[in-house]
Amino acid sequence: MEHRIVGPGPYRATRLWNETVELFRAKMPLRKHRCRFKSYEHCFTAAEAVDWLHELLRCNQNFGPEVTRKQTIQLLKKFLKNHVIEDIKGKWGQEDFEDNRHLYRFPPSSPLKPYPKKLPYQKDVIKFPEWNEPPPGTSQENIPVRPVVMNSEMWYKRHSIAIGEVPACRLVHRRQLTEGNVEEIWKSMTLSYLQKILGLDSLEEVLDIKLVNSKFIIHNVYSVSKQGVVILDDKSKELPHWVLSAMKCLANWPNSCDLKQPMYLGFEKDVFKTIADYYGHLKEPLLTFHLFDAFVSVLGLLQKEKVAVEAFQICCLLLPPENRRKLQLLMRMMARICLNKEMPPLCDGFGTRTLMVQTFSHCILCSKDEVDLDELLAARLVTFLMDNYQEILKVPLALQTSIEERVAHLRRVQIKYPGADMDITLSAPSFCRQISPEEFEYQRSYGSQEPLAALLEEVITDAKLSSKEKKKKLKQFQKSYPEVYQERFPTPESEALLFPEKPKPKPQLLMWALKKPFQPFQRTRSFRM
Repeated sequence: MEHRIVGPGPYRATRLWNETVELFRAKMPLRKHRCRFKSYEHCFTAAEAVDWLHELLRCNQNFGPEVTRKQTIQLLKKFLKNHVIEDIKGKWGQEDFEDNRHLYRFPPSSPLKPYPKKLPYQKDVIKFPEWNEPPPGTSQENIPVRPVVMNSEMWYKRHSIAIGEVPACRLVHRRQLTEGNVEEIWKSMTLSYLQKILGLDSLEEVLDIKLVNSKFIIHNVYSVSKQGVVILDDKSKELPHWVLSAMKCLANWPNSCDLKQPMYLGFEKDVFKTIADYYGHLKEPLLTFHLFDAFVSVLGLLQKEKVAVEAFQICCLLLPPENRRKLQLLMRMMARICLNKEMPPLCDGFGTRTLMVQTFSHCILCSKDEVDLDELLAARLVTFLMDNYQEILKVPLALQTSIEERVAHLRRVQIKYPGADMDITLSAPSFCRQISPEEFEYQRSYGSQEPLAALLEEVITDAKLSSKEKKKKLKQFQKSYPEVYQERFPTPESEALLFPEKPKPKPQLLMWALKKPFQPFQRTRSFRM
């Protein structure tokens, strides 16, 4: 009875609803039943529907094996209300479905949920300054160029092929980024990163981009404690102190209960009920209504755990800071309770983990539309959050670094060389003043000679260069800048001093050359008479 995984994308909850309805209508066993001395064909009892649908949901990877029988009954109540099923007398429209022997059947046609239509939304993209965009009212022709001091290696790379003169360069002015510009960068890059992870062409059908607040993103990144929990500027939005004390009590049970009254039997159940009542009466779920489709869409990535964690990280950055803080504290408490072996049972009918999911799933994720499978999807999401909350509720470092580098790049003033393979970044000038044409011509003629002369001296005094490499670079420099070279070496003798001729060593005399030459053996007269 297992069916395919519904991946991320727009209207995922609607697609899951329609697919579940189609499977239920197509595969639910129907048979003849007898009720009050009357026989009914092609029908089923309520208990049979609960058994079959519960097994279908548990075997479905879109919902998981932790779906409870109670959740299945809630779904069948919605089926009855939306005329997916009707009782044997044709009644429907109310949620009076119970797990009993009452007879139900399928109507001749079961309406599937239509996909909502959203108006196309075009987001305003802020236009940042480009290389060829000078500030209005200024001319690049008569702007004095600040001399650039280059070392020999940079000069060699740039002028390995001499072109005969200094290449023209100009100062690229950046517009000063306002606070609104920086916020727009954070918003656009965060949403672009989320869109890339989800593999969607657009986010317009997953969330309303107009409702994404860039201030929330920046606050959730930078206003955090050492433990990574969001710090609120508005203390009136904090958790009530009695709720926070109750959460600390259960999270650190039994060592951190600061109580003025003695403990009694069932005390921990009352403390848990206090927390559940507070979260159960929130006006809006912690993940907000407008982000419901975004979080449900990420549920389609749970088969790729690492990718799903990254997507949840981005989605949680979009939350209001007070919601993110409440979610962080709640998930930490839930995870600690589930791992605490000394914690007494908080409910007689459920295990601790199931109780946590069933109690808090609705206050974490739910939809305004009652037809959606919000209970099942919320349970699936909360289960994944409990297992990975430490990673999911951390600030994504890769995204933060990328955005900070982008903002820093846009704030720099840069010099652009036509055809150069690199740009030299300078600090922004504090002021500008207009100069006369004569002064400009003087700076253009003589202002560039000082750094060139300094560069020539650096090549001359570079002890790391061999004589062959130094001669090669000096020859290139002489060809490109003959005037500067002539001023440094006015005569050939001054150039020769740079490479003095070394005295040629005399050839060493071999030892055998000092000896008498070899003479052949000569017969001597015998002394014998």
